[in-house]
Amino acid sequence: MEVENEFSKIAGLIGDKTRSLMLWSLLDGKAFTATELAVASNISRQSASNHLAKLMEADLVVVEKQGRHRYFRLANEQVAQVIESMASLIPGQKIAIKKSAEAQKLAFARTCYDHLAGELSVALVQSLVSRGIIVAHDNAFEVTEQGDRWFHKLGIDVEALRQKKRSFAHPCLDWTERKHHLGGALGAAILDSFLEKDWIRRKPNSREVVITSLGEMKLYEELNIGTPNQA
Repeated sequence: MEVENEFSKIAGLIGDKTRSLMLWSLLDGKAFTATELAVASNISRQSASNHLAKLMEADLVVVEKQGRHRYFRLANEQVAQVIESMASLIPGQKIAIKKSAEAQKLAFARTCYDHLAGELSVALVQSLVSRGIIVAHDNAFEVTEQGDRWFHKLGIDVEALRQKKRSFAHPCLDWTERKHHLGGALGAAILDSFLEKDWIRRKPNSREVVITSLGEMKLYEELNIGTPNQA
């Protein structure tokens, strides 16, 4: 029963409303102070600290000290993947993210931990697959020889990414699109590359990303992805 007990313990930690709000707030990959997470969860700082202690004990959250401040973030990409996947269990008709103009922008393009999510990310995966740049294999994505060359042109060293001590490229279920986007080291590298090239920009204090005019042109040229004019 040890595995069952440990599973129940983790499920109970994540299932608590306050802790689930904290984990959701941390899903953008940034680190937050206990005070910031307390505000996001509408609780006192002391209560937030107690909840964070439980999350750290379960290795769901880690803390980094910088001077007198302590910053909390998700322990790893696997935790983020679980939180994002759990959201896909919400019945489609109840997804509030579709109800407002601002929420629809978030559904279109946002970050999921350290990679892209939303409609744009799903279109990206579909385009990469259709062009033979990546292929799906055993619940993972592999880069083809043609893909190696394409990513090299983009400034991404695929072989270096394969050597990292993390998932190389795995499908991550997108909770708004109910289709897979691209996670892992390759997904993170694509996000970083798009940001560096100014194809997309992060929206301050939000998981939302917006596509620049340059990005609209390049995404269409490279991947035939048409996007609304947002920049």
